[in-house]
Amino acid sequence: MGGSMLRCSAPILGAMFFCGVASAQTLPPEAAFGAREGVSGASLSPNGERVAFLAPGKGQSNALFTVPIDGSAPPTRALLASGNPERISRCDWVSDKRLACQIYSVQRGAGQVVNTSSMIAINIDGSDPKLLSRRTNGDALYFNGFGGTIVDLLPGQDGAVLIGRAYVPEARIGKLVESRLEGFGVDRVDTTTLASKRVVNPMRDASEFITDGLGTVRIKGAWELKGDGYTTGVTRYSYRLAGQDGWKDLGEYNSLTRQGFNPYAVDPEENAAYGFMKNNGRLALYKRSLDGSLRDQLVFSHPEVDVDGLIRLGRKRRIVGVSFATDHRQAVYFDENLNKLADGLSKVLPKQPKINFESESADGRKLLIWAGGDTDPGQYYLFDRGTKQLRPLILSRPELADYPLAPMRSVQVRAADGTLIPAYLTLPVGSSGKGLSAIVMPHGGPGARDEWGFDWMAQYYANRGYAVLQPNFRGSTGYGDEWFRNNGFQSWKIAIGDVVDSGRWLVSEGIADPKKLAVLGWSYGGYAALQSGVLAPDLYKAIVAIAPVTDLNGLKEQYRNTATFVEIQRFVGNGPHVREGSPAQNAAAIRAPVMLFHGDVDSNVEVQASRLMADRLTDAGKKPELVIYPALDHDLEDSAVRADMLGKSDAFLRKAMGM
Repeated sequence: MGGSMLRCSAPILGAMFFCGVASAQTLPPEAAFGAREGVSGASLSPNGERVAFLAPGKGQSNALFTVPIDGSAPPTRALLASGNPERISRCDWVSDKRLACQIYSVQRGAGQVVNTSSMIAINIDGSDPKLLSRRTNGDALYFNGFGGTIVDLLPGQDGAVLIGRAYVPEARIGKLVESRLEGFGVDRVDTTTLASKRVVNPMRDASEFITDGLGTVRIKGAWELKGDGYTTGVTRYSYRLAGQDGWKDLGEYNSLTRQGFNPYAVDPEENAAYGFMKNNGRLALYKRSLDGSLRDQLVFSHPEVDVDGLIRLGRKRRIVGVSFATDHRQAVYFDENLNKLADGLSKVLPKQPKINFESESADGRKLLIWAGGDTDPGQYYLFDRGTKQLRPLILSRPELADYPLAPMRSVQVRAADGTLIPAYLTLPVGSSGKGLSAIVMPHGGPGARDEWGFDWMAQYYANRGYAVLQPNFRGSTGYGDEWFRNNGFQSWKIAIGDVVDSGRWLVSEGIADPKKLAVLGWSYGGYAALQSGVLAPDLYKAIVAIAPVTDLNGLKEQYRNTATFVEIQRFVGNGPHVREGSPAQNAAAIRAPVMLFHGDVDSNVEVQASRLMADRLTDAGKKPELVIYPALDHDLEDSAVRADMLGKSDAFLRKAMGM
C-alpha cells in the first residue's frame, strides 16, 4: 500500500468535503474552536453506496443527512431534531434505504431534571417515519422515559432489528390488571410495518442484553437491587447455552470496584463471551467459554495500562481487535487484513496517526475510516478494498481549516511524593515555551483520563497564548487499581495534590510565569480546579470551573430520588473527606478570583452546585462571576454558547492575571 492509493475525488459537501487542501472562511477563534464537531456518527449503508452522518444546527439542534458516496446527488436531510429539547444521539442503518435513530432530551419537570429517549425509523429521504418505542397510556402504573435501544441489527433480515424495550404494567380503575409485563426485554421489530414479536420476556431487574451478532440473545445483565429498587453498582450476568433458552450463571461485575468479568460481545464461532477483567490490578481482555465450562482465557493485557477498548466492525459487530492508551491510543488487530491496512494507512497519513475503522459495507468491500491527530481535528475517508483506493470525504471540523494547531506532547510531572504523573503539554504555536501564561486543565470524571489527540479547549487556549497542561492525576482511570486510588472523591487529597503539583511543575520548569498561572476544568475537572484553590490558595491566580461538583454531600443528595442513590453514596463515601473535600464548604480558603459556568438543566451535576459555590464565595467576601446558560445540560452542546464561554473565560483569565 503506497502513496498511489490516495486518489483525490471531487468534493461533495463544499468545505465539508475536500480535495487537497481545504479552505474555509476564517472565524474568530472563539467561534472556530467552540463550534460543535461538524460531522459525527458517520456510517456506511449495507450496500456501501451511501454515508449517513449527524451534523449540528443552530443551538442544540442537529440533523441526520445521507449522501451518495459517488457525489451523484447532494446530501439529503432525512431527520431534524430541534434541540428544544430533542436531539439525535445516533442512527443505524436497518436496510439500504432506512435508518433507526435514537432521540434523547433533557429538560426540567416537576422541579427536577428529567432525561427521556425514543426511537424513530425513517427512510433516507425523510419519508415514512415510524415510532419504534413502546407507546404508554394513562393506564401505566408509573412513568417510563426510556425509549429503547437496538440490541442487534439482524444482518440479512432487511429492515428488522432486535430492540431492548422497557415494559410498564398497566391497570384500569375498577378492573383487573390488564398487563403484568414489567421490566426490560427484547422484541423483534419490523421498522416499516411495526410488526413486533417478543424474543426475551421483560424482567424487572434486567439491565442489558448481548447477542451473537446474528440475532440470538446469549447474555443477560441484571442489576443487583437493594431496598426499594436501588442499584448497588453490581450487575449479575447470565448466559444461554447454544440452542437453549434457559439461563445459567456467568458471573458478576462491580462497576465501583471494577471487580469481576464485564462481558461486551459474543463470538458465535468460538461460542465465547469477550469482556474485561483485572489481571494484576489492570483491566485486560478475556474470553469466557459459553459451553458450560466457563473457562477463561487471557486474550490481551498490558503491563502498564488498562486494556479498555474492544474494536468491533460491521453489521454483525464482529470482534476485530483491542485498544489501550499509553502515551498514545494504540490498537492491536486480530484481523490480519485490518492490521496490514492500518499499517499502510499510518504511512499514507503520517499527520493523522489516530486511525479508526468506523463502518463497513455488508460485503466488507468498502470501509469508512476516520483519521486525525493532535494538530488535525480529523476527517473521514472511504477505502475500497477492491481498487485499493482511499478517497477523502468529510472534514470533522471545517471551521478550523485555516487555523494552525499546536502540537500536544507527553510529559511527566513529578509530584511532591516523587510519583511521576503522566500529562500532556500543549504550547502555543511558535512560542519559546518559557515564561508563558499557563493553565492546568484537569479532566472530568473522575473515572476518566486524558489522551493524546485534538482537544478543542486546549487548542483554543493555546491559540490565545497559554501553555496548557492536562495531568492524569491519581484517581484517573486507565492505569490500574493502584493509580485509581478508590476514585478522585474519596482520595481527593492525592488527586488534587497532583493537580496542585502540576501547577508547581510548570513554574519549576520555567514554562509558566508564576504570576500568570490558572486552573480550569469541566465537571470533576471544575471540582478539581476549585478544590485546588482550597488546598493551595496562593498557587493559582485564577480559577474557572464549568459544571463543577462543589459539595460532595450535595452530589449524593442530588440522586436521592433516583435508582442510583445507593450507588452514588458508595462512590462518594462517608467520613471527614465529604466536608473537607467540598470546595463550597471551604470557600473562605480560596483567594483567587473564580468564574463559574453551568447549564440550568444539567442532570449530571445540578446547576444548584454552582449557585451554592457562588453564594458561599460571596458570603466569604469574594466576588465570583457566575454564568448560567438556560435550557442547556452538562455538555453545553451549543456552538454559540461554547464560543461565549471560551471568550468570557479568556477575558476573565487575562484580567485576573494582569495580562
